[in-house]
Amino acid sequence: MASASPSLPSTLRMLSSTLRRPPKISSPLLSLSLPSKTPALSLRFTQIFSGVSGLHPTKKHLGLRALASATDMASEKRVFDSGEDLAVSLAKYTADLSDHFAKNRGAFTVVLSGGSLIKCLRKLVEPPYVDSIDWSKWHVFWVDERVVPKDHVDSNYKLAYDGFLSQVPILPGHVYAINDALSAEGAAEDYETCLKHLVNTKVVDVSAASGFPKFDLMLLGMGPDGHVASLFPGHPLLNESQKWVTYIKDSPKPPPERITFTFPVINSSAYIALVAPGASKADAVYTALGGGSSQNSETLPVQRVAPEGALTWFLDKDAASKL
Repeated sequence: MASASPSLPSTLRMLSSTLRRPPKISSPLLSLSLPSKTPALSLRFTQIFSGVSGLHPTKKHLGLRALASATDMASEKRVFDSGEDLAVSLAKYTADLSDHFAKNRGAFTVVLSGGSLIKCLRKLVEPPYVDSIDWSKWHVFWVDERVVPKDHVDSNYKLAYDGFLSQVPILPGHVYAINDALSAEGAAEDYETCLKHLVNTKVVDVSAASGFPKFDLMLLGMGPDGHVASLFPGHPLLNESQKWVTYIKDSPKPPPERITFTFPVINSSAYIALVAPGASKADAVYTALGGGSSQNSETLPVQRVAPEGALTWFLDKDAASKL
C-alpha cells in the first residue's frame, strides 16, 4: 500500500505509513481479520484505514453521461424490483463517478452513512468493480457517526469496515474516522478541523456557491421517520447553518451521542445517492416524493436534501409501494 498524499503534514504522513493495518481491536465483536501489531495512534483527528482488495462494474448501466449533472436535473428516481438489482445499479453509478472524478480531479471523495447502505454497496466488492476501480483515489468520510468505540456494535465505522472497507484496497491514510476518545462536542470540532485541512490541501473540493466543502459523492441512507445523517425530525440541528460538523447528545434513536454533517455541507455535494430500500421507508418516500404529508405536518429532514449537483433516489419496489 502506498502512503498518504504528500500534501498532508508530516505528522499525518507518519500516521498513514504506520496505519497500514487497522489498529488492534480487542473486542470479540471485531475478530474479523484485523492484524494485531499496529498501535492505535491518535492525532487531532483519527485517520483509520482498513486494508482491502478489488471491485468491478455492473451490467445494468446507464453510464456517467446518463447520470444527472447540476445543470441537467435536480432529482432522479430509480425503482428496482429487488435489492439485488438496486445494488447492481448503485455499484455502477458509484464506479462511473469514481472513474470520472479520479480522471478529472485526481481524487474521489466519498461520504458514507450507516444503516442498510453498506449492504447496498456489496456489489462494489465483487468483480468487475473490485479490480477496475482506482481505489488509490478514494477518500472516505462519514456523514454521521455514533460516539462509541470503533469496535462497538453501534459504530458506523465498524459497520463499514465489516461490510465494505475490509474488502477493497483503499490507501492507509484515506479513511477518516472520528476520534472516539473525545466527547461528542470534541469529536465534532475535531472532524471539522480535519475537513478544513483537507479543503486547504485541495483533497476535498469547496463549493463556489456556498463556501462549504463539496464532496464528490454522498451516499445517504434514510430512516423510516425521514431522518438523514443524525438530523432528526423536529430537532434544532436541522437549522444549523454555520458549522460544517455538529454534535447531538439527545438522539431519539440510540445511541444518544453522535456527530453529524449539517445540511449546508450535505447540500453542497456534487452528487447525492439517497439509498432507501424496504417497506419501512414507504411512508417517508411517499411524503418526500409523492406529495404526501408527514403525521405532524412538518417537513421531513429528507425533504431538505437539495444538493447543488444531482440527487438520485435508489428505491426498491417496497419502498416505492405508495408512490
